[in-house]
Amino acid sequence: MYQVQFKRLEGNEDIAVPKKMSEWAAGFDLQAAVGEAVILQPGERQLIPTGFAMAMPGELEAQIRPRSGLAYKHGITCLNSPGTIDADYRGEVKVLLINLGQQPFTITRGERIAQMVFQLVPAVIITEAEDLPETVRGAGGFGHTGV
Repeated sequence: MYQVQFKRLEGNEDIAVPKKMSEWAAGFDLQAAVGEAVILQPGERQLIPTGFAMAMPGELEAQIRPRSGLAYKHGITCLNSPGTIDADYRGEVKVLLINLGQQPFTITRGERIAQMVFQLVPAVIITEAEDLPETVRGAGGFGHTGV
């Protein structure tokens, strides 16, 4: 088990700390900490604050992902998805939203706008090589194995 610390930023005492909405949910819902309603026009993107910063162990990253209901019902999704928050980041967590729908969408304070999923980050050592081992696939990509 890993401990992640959350700090509510000043003026955001009314914004809930991220939480799971069901027992087996993978993601913790994030709320909008906007000062006033934000209208996201079709095709428009905005960086939406969440009102908190956090600290997590170096073995973790936090991924910001869209909420399926907002995507399905309104075309609201996250750009740079999943967005990565590194373990050494201590600034306010923000969510980059875009309106891919056909109608303006209003984001109000406290609205659930995205979800955050924690993942383990493996320790990786990069080495340079003159040649790479052969595989059956080789360099085939982008549809190489079928439709």
